[in-house]
Amino acid sequence: MAGNTFGSLFRLTTFGESHGPALGGVIDGCPGGIELSQSLIQADLDMRRPGQGGLGVTARQEADRVRILSGVFEGRTTGTSIGFLIENTDQRSHDYSTIQDIFRPGHGDFTYEAKYGQRDYRGGGRASGRETVSRVVGGAVAGVFLQTLGIGVQAATVELGGLAGQKLDFDGAKERPFFAADPDMVGPWQDEMLKVADAGDTLGGIVELRASGVPAGLGEPVFDKLDARLAAAIMSVGAVKGVEIGAGFAAARSLGSINNDALNAQGFRSNNAGGILAGISSGQEIIVRAAVKPIPSIALEQLSMSRLGQEVSLQIGGRHDICAIPRIVPVLVAMVRLVLADMVLLQRRMGSSR
Repeated sequence: MAGNTFGSLFRLTTFGESHGPALGGVIDGCPGGIELSQSLIQADLDMRRPGQGGLGVTARQEADRVRILSGVFEGRTTGTSIGFLIENTDQRSHDYSTIQDIFRPGHGDFTYEAKYGQRDYRGGGRASGRETVSRVVGGAVAGVFLQTLGIGVQAATVELGGLAGQKLDFDGAKERPFFAADPDMVGPWQDEMLKVADAGDTLGGIVELRASGVPAGLGEPVFDKLDARLAAAIMSVGAVKGVEIGAGFAAARSLGSINNDALNAQGFRSNNAGGILAGISSGQEIIVRAAVKPIPSIALEQLSMSRLGQEVSLQIGGRHDICAIPRIVPVLVAMVRLVLADMVLLQRRMGSSR
């Protein structure tokens, strides 16, 4: 079935559902000879796995232990397909039995039914956020490859529940709750999360990603622009409803004399373009922001419709996050890494063909 493979030369194909026996995938195109271990991949998985405790986090307990099945020998990639598997161990499918014939607001229940004529009601099946575990594995492998080229990707939460921070400390964000870019916002965000949780509701936020060390020249005109590929990658994550590159929507309220990034002998004097001009990397830091919607599974009563067309009201039980942040942050990092790894290989192929 189409739609389960991402990338052209550095490709990730994934499989699995929220309440199936396992999730996993195959990574093609990773060059050989790169140091890679399960523990390195596991470090990224541990940042997104459920059940770690903390405010607003689902009670589902999943170890998310990855098993590399192929493509690695004596600690290095072989250049062949890298197969991997992550088993599900804490499914509670009975939590969904009362709503198996009801379309949950904000979920893909209605659209999956319209497309396939049936759906997996247990946690959303393939549309579940649990699907992203395979993306993180693919992104971890891409990240190791990019490190050999001096390319790194960082991410931090810059807004949560409508409360925006003012500081941008990306280096320290990895160690803070919510991956907060502004350490002063951890307390206010925790208070807001508690208030929203007590009300039975959920909230969203904005995550900023920055890629450094990206050389000038990545990106393919016209339909494979680097920013187009990044936007598609970020938007492919279920909870994301908006993407900005550089100044983003603020550019629409600016002037050309302000928004243009002037140059001098030392290079660009600003970075409103977010490191991408005409769809090709400029050598500056690449800046991307993702708007993350509130989790649709809420404890409040909602109006909806059954499969038979009957109007109903429902309250969603089960174990759910209050916000996709912070667990979505390593997923977004993974998608940016996958794009950059693919674009590097595309540039190499184009260079060799000239």
